[in-house]
Amino acid sequence: MVSTQGFFASRSRLSGRLGLPARLLLLCVLAAASSTSLYGEEESSRANFRGAASLTDTINKRLHEEWELAKVSASPAASDGEWCRRVYLDLIGRIPSVDELERYLAESARNRKSALVGRLLGSQYSAEYARNWSTLWTNLLIGRSGGTQRNSLINRDGLRQALSEALERNLPYDQLALAVLSAKGVSKPGEPGFNGFVNFLAGSLQENAVQATAKTAQVFLGLQIQCTQCHNHPFNEWKQNQFWELNAFFRQTRALRRFDADGGRQVASIELIDQDFAGENNKPEEAAVFYELRNGLTKVAYPTFVDGTALPSASGFVSDVERRGELARLVVHSDYLAPALVSRMWAHFFGYGFTKPVDDMGPHNPPHHAELLAELATGFRDSGFDQKELIRAIVLCDAYGLSSKPGLRNKKDDPLLGDAPQFSRFYLRQMRAEELYESLLVATTADRISDSAEQESVRRRWLDQFTVAFGTDDQGEATTFNGTIPQTLMMMNGELMKRATSAAAGGFLHTLAHDARLNNAARLNRLYLAALARRPTGQEINLANELMLARKGDPVAALQDVWWALLNSNEFILNH
Repeated sequence: MVSTQGFFASRSRLSGRLGLPARLLLLCVLAAASSTSLYGEEESSRANFRGAASLTDTINKRLHEEWELAKVSASPAASDGEWCRRVYLDLIGRIPSVDELERYLAESARNRKSALVGRLLGSQYSAEYARNWSTLWTNLLIGRSGGTQRNSLINRDGLRQALSEALERNLPYDQLALAVLSAKGVSKPGEPGFNGFVNFLAGSLQENAVQATAKTAQVFLGLQIQCTQCHNHPFNEWKQNQFWELNAFFRQTRALRRFDADGGRQVASIELIDQDFAGENNKPEEAAVFYELRNGLTKVAYPTFVDGTALPSASGFVSDVERRGELARLVVHSDYLAPALVSRMWAHFFGYGFTKPVDDMGPHNPPHHAELLAELATGFRDSGFDQKELIRAIVLCDAYGLSSKPGLRNKKDDPLLGDAPQFSRFYLRQMRAEELYESLLVATTADRISDSAEQESVRRRWLDQFTVAFGTDDQGEATTFNGTIPQTLMMMNGELMKRATSAAAGGFLHTLAHDARLNNAARLNRLYLAALARRPTGQEINLANELMLARKGDPVAALQDVWWALLNSNEFILNH
């Protein structure tokens, strides 16, 4: 018979059942003990390494100066487990396995952070790095729902494949932007002339490419100009003529539909081409675009970049000038490209960029930490637009390694209150839905479905439960775990959670419970390390013993209760 007394190596001192099922009781204790809330707020090659180290020094110097000026004391360093979990989530989109965590903790404290970042950015994790960042870029370029609608012109898999290949070989960012913006070819993988990058523009050329214009400025230049298509912006310097002058670069571009071979009306793919544009004045030698002012007057626009650079020729003949290709070159050589990417990358790792919103930069919305942004942008350009070098610099800086718990002298450093972030602590944020899915798989060592198409279908169905699309001109949408009742019930009782907490023979919990090398305390430790990258507290050990008593000495059932509660806790779904 299994002894229930001190099952998890600490005698229980809790009394009563509170009338709740055991696993819900543990979930309540986890929530009460946690310093986080469901909504993410605080409640209680050598050259590249040298370049990254230099950028890290720049970050540290600037932020320490800011803290001193603001009379702010930074939070203490995060625990080793917290930092390891954090960097796995941000770099490859999932939490570490217990083996990965224990490997990190066993390494020399002096060099283990840089060694881990080197592994995560190196060949060992190249496929996972590419998966994570291709997902991020796909969501940014076409949205999480782009290409999922019936008869869509966008091939989502095509874009992800192109991005994944580019990111796995660390294509410099300026070359990536050039490839996306100037892409020609067929959208569907496996077809002659395939170029997955055409999917960025495939679905946004309708209505005179208004969406293509706005999205290009937003993503690659960090400028929100969509409102200026109808009028001068009341709060910033961007004018109506600038929108339509930028729009004129796209007017040669066409997305030609290719239908199913059986003669049906289902779009099988598109071919993105550039063809002669006669202009709205029907004079292709000076192909003009017309737009209307609010007073009813009509004005003319020719291809002119946002910095005032006009094309030498306004001809609409492709043989004279390929307008979109010229735009791509203007974008990648502009002063906008590097700061826009740096701010977006910073926001990925810290939750906030240098402006709010992160893609609305300009004199009307000056950045905080402006010197740091400028220095990072310069360093990024000097590195040859090496995204991995920028990532390495950010995650090895002091601020990224801080605890999420505020101290007495940085409690006011809370961007949720409306002030600019000081980055004197790590700001809590919810996992992205994709991170949550991948983390549930790795936490339970769940076997992936062998069929990749079926695997992606299952993943897509799960992620769809988080996507809310908004009917706006810029195709806005949001995806997050924000604790709605349907999302909470799906997490608690959905098919993935049932698989994760199954006690069936051969499963994660069954294997753990019957591993003769582990005693009961070690099994409990392994659950906490797998889910939260830490060991249980004394109170949590006591409650686990209570669960064991409630389960009449059944170790698998007790571990199952603990595991269910951990996976449904705030601490699991937050990046902290």
